Amino acid sequence: MKHYLEIAENVAREAGKLLRDNFRQHKQINAIAAHDLKLEIDVQTQELITNLLLKEFPGHAIYGEEGIAGDQSTEHQWVLDPLDGTVNYFYGIPHFCVSIALRLRSEIMVGVIYDPIRDEMWAGQKGEVSKLNGCPFHVSDRADLAEAVISIGLAKTGETINANFPLLQAMIHRVRKCRVLGSAALDMAYVACGRMDAYIETGISLWDIAAGWLLVENAGGTVDLRPLEQMKDKYSIVASNGVLDLKL
Repeated sequence: MKHYLEIAENVAREAGKLLRDNFRQHKQINAIAAHDLKLEIDVQTQELITNLLLKEFPGHAIYGEEGIAGDQSTEHQWVLDPLDGTVNYFYGIPHFCVSIALRLRSEIMVGVIYDPIRDEMWAGQKGEVSKLNGCPFHVSDRADLAEAVISIGLAKTGETINANFPLLQAMIHRVRKCRVLGSAALDMAYVACGRMDAYIETGISLWDIAAGWLLVENAGGTVDLRPLEQMKDKYSIVASNGVLDLKL
């Protein structure tokens, strides 16, 4: 997996450079929803990632937020979010990232999350020590909920907001701080390296959390990912350091 990981890191940096170079520029909106935006830069960044990955691995598949490409019958599938934190990006909030994972026969084998503003790269392969800018990391050891910092994602629709908001209301009285930061992939990365203790959301897509899933588990944490029966290709997720009692 080492070669796959190196390529994923290089591709994430190229995509991050494109996002960084365009961060302060005019942003073309492709679609508007009540709680979400789609930008042309999302599409451009996925096209860049797709072209770079398929040039290196022409027999592989791409499964991303902006569509699919390549041979969808292959066992090698790259799961990616070219810009996780689009609304932050549009409003000039410097908290967004590129997320790239390699799934082999439905198992995540490689994961990278790159924050181009802070130049932080979380990278790992299954069963190996993951690293942040070359330094190994681990989840936090905080077991007391009153000392924990937890991210609660509110997702993008009225249905998912209604599902997640009661959780936010309940947790905000039990933990040190709740955060709603607007990038699921960075939430996962922050849990993996111990900056936060848990991330919880209902209504998330695989491309948002695939790379972070591997990184959290590699770092000693746990990920409970469950498909939602009422929402196709959406999941509920609880990612944590594995020692917090998150039961309501």
